[in-house]
Amino acid sequence: MSILTSPRGKAEVVHCRRTQSHDIYCIKNLIRKFTQKLFGNLNVIHLLEKANLAITLHNDQEEIMAQATFLDYPNWNIARQHDWVSVFRELDSEIPCTPLNTLFMHLFVAVDEYSVGCCKEIIRTVFREVPELHFIFLIVPSYMSLGSTLITVFEQVGNAPSLLCDEDFTVHVCHRHSHRPQLHIREARVEDHDDLMPIFLRHDTVLRETYGEYFLGELIEAGDEENHAVVCEVEGAAVGFMSVCSRVNMQLLHECFDLGPFHGLCTPHPDDVLRPPPKPGLRGSPGAELGRSSQDTQRTEEEPQEAVSPEARERVQGRITKDAAVEEASSPVPSGNTGEVEDTGKLSQEHSADDVGYSVSTASSASVSLPEETGSFRPTYRGASAAFRIQLFCVDEKYEARSLDFMNFVFGLFPDKNFCVISLPHLTPEFVLIQNFVKAVPFSTCTLEQDLYIFHRAGLLKSITIRLATVSDTPGVEKLVSTLMLNKSILEDLKQYNEARRDPDGTPLQVFVAEVAEQVAGVAVIRDEMDIEYIRSHYNIEDFIYFSHHQREEHGRLYHFALNPVFRHYTKFFLKEILRLGYKSCLYYAVYPQAKEGKVQRSGARSLTSALHYLVPVRPRRQIVYPLEKLGTNAPSKEVSEDAVSYALNHTNRKLTLEPKITINAKIVVVGASSVGISFLDTLVFCHCFNDRDHAVLSLCSWVSVVVGRMTAIDRAAKRVMVSGEEVVLYDHLVLCTGLQYQVPCPTGADISQHPTNREVLDSSRRRYTGPVPRNHFTLNDEEDCLRALTWIRNNSITTEGHVIVYGNTIDTYTTVEVLLSVGVRGSHIHLVQHPPTSTITCINNYSVESAVEDALRAAGVTVYRDALLAQWNDGQDPDPIRSASFTTPTKPFTLPCSVFFSFCEKNVDYETFKAFNDACLVYDGRLVIDASFHTNDIAIRAAGPLTKFSNRYYSNEWAHSSFNSKEIGFQLAAAMLSLFDPTLEPVTEPPADLDRLIPMYKGAKVKGGVLPGSYHYLHIAKPAIPTPLEVQMAQSDFGVEIVTGNAKGGNYFRIHINRYKMVETITCLSKVPFPAANYIRLFGQHEQALNNLCARYEEGLVPDLYSYFTEPWCMALFHDRFIDLRKELRQILSSKEGESLPSIEELARQMEDEEINLPEKPRTYLKRVFRESIYKPLVERSILDYLRYNHYHLPMYAWPGII
Repeated sequence: MSILTSPRGKAEVVHCRRTQSHDIYCIKNLIRKFTQKLFGNLNVIHLLEKANLAITLHNDQEEIMAQATFLDYPNWNIARQHDWVSVFRELDSEIPCTPLNTLFMHLFVAVDEYSVGCCKEIIRTVFREVPELHFIFLIVPSYMSLGSTLITVFEQVGNAPSLLCDEDFTVHVCHRHSHRPQLHIREARVEDHDDLMPIFLRHDTVLRETYGEYFLGELIEAGDEENHAVVCEVEGAAVGFMSVCSRVNMQLLHECFDLGPFHGLCTPHPDDVLRPPPKPGLRGSPGAELGRSSQDTQRTEEEPQEAVSPEARERVQGRITKDAAVEEASSPVPSGNTGEVEDTGKLSQEHSADDVGYSVSTASSASVSLPEETGSFRPTYRGASAAFRIQLFCVDEKYEARSLDFMNFVFGLFPDKNFCVISLPHLTPEFVLIQNFVKAVPFSTCTLEQDLYIFHRAGLLKSITIRLATVSDTPGVEKLVSTLMLNKSILEDLKQYNEARRDPDGTPLQVFVAEVAEQVAGVAVIRDEMDIEYIRSHYNIEDFIYFSHHQREEHGRLYHFALNPVFRHYTKFFLKEILRLGYKSCLYYAVYPQAKEGKVQRSGARSLTSALHYLVPVRPRRQIVYPLEKLGTNAPSKEVSEDAVSYALNHTNRKLTLEPKITINAKIVVVGASSVGISFLDTLVFCHCFNDRDHAVLSLCSWVSVVVGRMTAIDRAAKRVMVSGEEVVLYDHLVLCTGLQYQVPCPTGADISQHPTNREVLDSSRRRYTGPVPRNHFTLNDEEDCLRALTWIRNNSITTEGHVIVYGNTIDTYTTVEVLLSVGVRGSHIHLVQHPPTSTITCINNYSVESAVEDALRAAGVTVYRDALLAQWNDGQDPDPIRSASFTTPTKPFTLPCSVFFSFCEKNVDYETFKAFNDACLVYDGRLVIDASFHTNDIAIRAAGPLTKFSNRYYSNEWAHSSFNSKEIGFQLAAAMLSLFDPTLEPVTEPPADLDRLIPMYKGAKVKGGVLPGSYHYLHIAKPAIPTPLEVQMAQSDFGVEIVTGNAKGGNYFRIHINRYKMVETITCLSKVPFPAANYIRLFGQHEQALNNLCARYEEGLVPDLYSYFTEPWCMALFHDRFIDLRKELRQILSSKEGESLPSIEELARQMEDEEINLPEKPRTYLKRVFRESIYKPLVERSILDYLRYNHYHLPMYAWPGII
């Protein structure tokens, strides 16, 4: 915030921010004829799309006061984009301009009255936001003067001709030292105390309370050869302080952190032990070398931790050693349980199997996660310490951007040290200084509550140059990537580039190298993006760019990127230079899924480094399932409609190269790979609710560390979770999403020889089974359970001779029976045993569907037993393996032979999970108790999903998270927590006192489905509600309308329930033929008129088959992922006023509903007339046509004016 004063003495408070798309209209209004003569006739949108930095100045009323746009190459075509440096060096050899320290002003506009003040404020802001920047150039036609505004900050350098015409241009420059000079650093003096104390006290008073009022003066006086205190000085006053010490506890650091990339922060010594001794039979194994060199690490949320090759050698006498480590890792791949079982080839195909996964995930925006360690080997370093540490640091906020100015001076105090380290509590907000440091990777056994940051002396070098590779770079690149897993692929690409500049298939190829002190310090490989249509249609890249302003050849695919960790803080500069030199505006990086067959990634794997931190993850788009045969020539192109190999997409563009990124170091630990947990993590990473289609398009493992195991204890005092009784995972925020799992049933123990009935037997369904679990007993809670059961069945000849018992009465029992039949088990050998229901509501709750399934079971020969309680296994003998199972019923008991026993009794909280909750004194009342904001009785522990229940103080025991869509619950949980971490979000306000007793209600549809016996494909979509029998629902006076086509037994049953508000509330499908379930889910919540007046057409007999009806071309837009945005836009139009005194259409509708106005005609007729005669009709039509035109690649079946 600054205060500007006009020549007339009028003051205006202004604020600086990055330019946004909604500023464009105001920017155009500020362009004058003089502006066009200075900068040319510019397309403002196109310019902002290609700008590296665009700054807007606005006042308190959000009125645009000024705007400036900067790029990394000159305008007016006085030099080519890739080689402007030589041109400007010839103009003035005294100006050491480089791509690192130079930007070019391409546009400046301002309100005339405040233009001088706005110009200076923007220039100061630019120098503050880009610390490396020293020069801003301005090029104008030679016949033009700069005017009274720009002349105040720019000075003339010389003239340069245009490359395209005979016109000359004048070059002007603005120097940093005139606006935000580098800080003067010197040794601290005692008299600096009074200047520095106010700065310290603004941040913290603990030091003064602990060490006394004059602790700073005493610290300065205590300086010696090992301890130094320095300050930065501005106009004679100290504005920053740093205390450094050469004593470093190297033993502690070696025990807690993997310092291999930095040679343990020690000088090399002949007795160093850097690799484990070779094992017998493995000597010389390349795999052993590769395992050490790659050091693959797990990732954490928001900033990925990149694996680094070992042995970053020290820099000696200002040179970078040839053996310096390079940060590179193979593409991160998703792994672990997904919590969903959807493959029709696997058991238990219910799509709504929420919260069945069970693992521990840690999400943290810190760049460090637990490294994979090879055995217990740790390198041993015998050399002397090569590091000094920062003990205390503070700087005035106005000069914080120049914090790195300290480093040159303090390294000069320790000429024999090559590393500077600083340790901070991990919740310390990231500040400018440590953004230039590399964060060390802690070992999994580290319990130190500090993060370690490392800076190498060579990182001070500003002579880094990015250029296209040449043949002579090959030896340097070979040395750079020699320890990397994909070094052969990188070298092959380099060879191909040097030989042909393109791949054998003709794809243009470019290789760039980063050079420092005449040595190769980094390499990057890009190709032209050949699948840009697929990317646009399958990923939300338009969240970041205006696609139409980028040429096809300006999109590039990043394949490899390797950079010495010493220069990691130049990663963004490297990416920026790749875009400039390669004439690209966008870069994409794909993370492919891990191959199912093994642990080796697919052949198309790419390598990447810490650059992933500087890319943004792109949300995948929900796709329409097209009826291609019916659409014919009106179908979209193959690039849009065909599914290619799924991958997670990351992106950067010119606008993002100078965009700041905030790192949040809070440790968020999520327990449970359930739908709630995955949705929560996905929202933190992508800020949206995840897509079922393919977890590969998420690649959460690029951002989240996955710890496989079972939570056995929670230490609330120490804030740590015990995993599998051994590993410790520390947390700042713990999120419990373990959900419910099927449990091993506990037999009642009834002796069936006495012919007992259910009345005479004590129900043991609530008791926990404590005996050994038989080897042929299976509870299917996740995909791994299903695979293990299928493997066991196939390996034990069950399909030919075994008897299978399926016990339970959930929908999973039906899907399991169907899979058993599909893999070859005879129906006569399958026994479906249903225990007594706990409710009058069946799992399907639709008599027509249930009748069809029962008929299919009978036709397959499957025997169904109802109201049966498990009495004994093997007549009470050793149950392992199960050879027979006995049951009691309301009439007489029975015994069945058994080769495999599947149990689907009621889901419950796993016992070990319950014990962890109970031992941690978390309130548990049948379920884990939470409040309306997901908190347990511990403020640092939140919980969500079917695991939970609301506190009794809400008096809503019938409602719980299990009543709602699990993905929406995860999304809302993340939204509630984002305000804790994202400084751009407004803090959440406490609800009024009379509302804090209300539970939140969620609106997302509950979806379940699967393949039922008879090969019936089943889908049920319904609004969240307290379970009620369908017959009772239909008997209600406000039930609405039921539309049914086909019949269940015929395999073409489609039922839609439209409520009294004409909204789609329930959809049930049962079909012998697979159907596009993803499309039908989009129908939920739509008004029936949006479905082409469905009710009227049905009553007129025009809709004989809903399956066919929803494959007609008109309805494709309903299934489009951006249709909801169109609805919102139309709603906004109808709620806007045509004039101050005229009500909007929305207000008119409300007034008619409340009978506030008397109408001479029917309300509907009146509204239609007002709509036609006002501005609303053309606005709505234009909005719809713009929507169809912009999304034509997805919706080519629609016509609009101009295409015929």
